[in-house]
Amino acid sequence: MTKPKILGVIPARYGSSRFPGKPLAMIGNLPMIAWTYKNSLKSSLLHEVVVATDDERILKIVSDNGGKAVMTSPDHPSGTDRIREVALKYPDSGIIINIQGDEPGIESELIDGVAKLKLERPDWAMSTAAVRLEEKEISDPNRVKVVLDKNGKALYFSRSAIPSQFKKTVPAYRHLGIYGYDRDFLLGYPDLPPSVLEESESLEQLRAMEAGHSIGVFIASRAALSVDTPEDLELVVEDFKKKGLIP
Repeated sequence: MTKPKILGVIPARYGSSRFPGKPLAMIGNLPMIAWTYKNSLKSSLLHEVVVATDDERILKIVSDNGGKAVMTSPDHPSGTDRIREVALKYPDSGIIINIQGDEPGIESELIDGVAKLKLERPDWAMSTAAVRLEEKEISDPNRVKVVLDKNGKALYFSRSAIPSQFKKTVPAYRHLGIYGYDRDFLLGYPDLPPSVLEESESLEQLRAMEAGHSIGVFIASRAALSVDTPEDLELVVEDFKKKGLIP
């Protein structure tokens, strides 16, 4: 059977309550969104990569740096809805990978792991990723945790400490914000019924789980730094300097 084409989509909004204009923040001589795009191209499984934006400035900077970008509606309530609009423009893509635009140092291992898991388990509607969580982070609500079954399928995602470590300290995993979707599942995603779990945890993937869909989890060996605030950007700049990526 022919393998489906895999499309990588990087949603990028200009507006951000904590960091306005974040995709255009400079890291060395390139804006952050250009770094994310450039590193996403290193994936061995993606057939194409495109940035999905609602801002002409982001569209221009991606194009000026040799990338592909498409304009999407500014009215989308979530990144998934923005990804869905792009998927409609690429009808030959059977799997869509949602890559976070605020991870300029994203590893190809992460993208390929999520894509490969989706290829290997077509019966699971989605795939995502996680990395081993440091013990000190397990009570941090900004670190989303995930627990898995023995086959690598997610049992639950939470901002609370899971596993609870009540009687025994066991490995915990931090969810990474990258997703792989079957095309048909993604197109129908906005029609899933409202989820009380999603509203409680403020985690969109719980809408799929509460509706009975399965999410596979690729365990990555490491995770690149993400940028939520200007302070995070400073850490990324220092990390890039240590790696010799920028002067």
